[in-house]
Amino acid sequence: MRRSHGGRPQFLAHCEAVTTRALILAGGGLAGIAWETGILRGIADEAPDTARTLLDSDVLVGTSAGSTVAAQISSTMPLDELYERQIAPSSSELDPGVDIDSIAELFLSAMAEPGALQAKLRRIGAVAAATPTVAEPVRRRVIEARLPSHDWPQRDLRITAIDIATGELAVFDRASGVSLVDAVAASCAVPGAWPPVTIGGRRYMDGGVSSSVHTAVAADCDTAVVLVPAGEFAPAAFGAGTASEIADFSARTFAVYADEAALAAFGPNPLDPVCRVPSATAGREQGRRVAAAVTEFLGPASGR
Repeated sequence: MRRSHGGRPQFLAHCEAVTTRALILAGGGLAGIAWETGILRGIADEAPDTARTLLDSDVLVGTSAGSTVAAQISSTMPLDELYERQIAPSSSELDPGVDIDSIAELFLSAMAEPGALQAKLRRIGAVAAATPTVAEPVRRRVIEARLPSHDWPQRDLRITAIDIATGELAVFDRASGVSLVDAVAASCAVPGAWPPVTIGGRRYMDGGVSSSVHTAVAADCDTAVVLVPAGEFAPAAFGAGTASEIADFSARTFAVYADEAALAAFGPNPLDPVCRVPSATAGREQGRRVAAAVTEFLGPASGR
């Protein structure tokens, strides 16, 4: 069974015993961080046990904005406090001073050139490395301020990034020998907005460049809830798109896509800090609306 909210419910006659659960948190800028936090908070309003089940998922997969949320919810900071941080009028976030159309143009230019996916990702990486941005240490301090803990949690947290020199996907976890702050900074290094992150002599950019969700990173899981701060049929730079990737995922999957109210709340630029409060508020409202459906999907697991 696969279902999506924010789009049409989808049912497949495919139900299996759940042994390993994943919570997959997609990319989407500051709007995505706020919305995903709001979704979880809204579910907690209506179905506290279900929210607890999501927070206690066996595997957390975070890409870009989702890496921030995954790291935050795996800390000891309560969900309600994480939500309050999103609706606070001020934050340590910086405005990159670029609009989303400029970043989209970077992707389109890479796609227009011939070559395989990794070659296109390398081209994007080269532009990311050459684009003037704030210095790496300045950006790192922003990520440090986002994270309640700078230590990897004692659980299965997987964070995605792209090696700009090879175009290959990197998946960081607590066994990688990489600091949590650097892993999240790498995953959130939007090309053209923020500098690639140097780790062990290599440089990495936003994991969401090649996929917003990277469901394959959770291939060992039997069931997954996916939070996607975008419309169900939003276009993707590469591949058939997020909805198609989720539909093709082997696990039982429930996807929550941003609904129309949330998309309106995101505004024209999801990287602009002013989007945080409306995005979090819209996420909480949508979370309340989808709580019953998420509870039904998780079944008995949501009560344990």
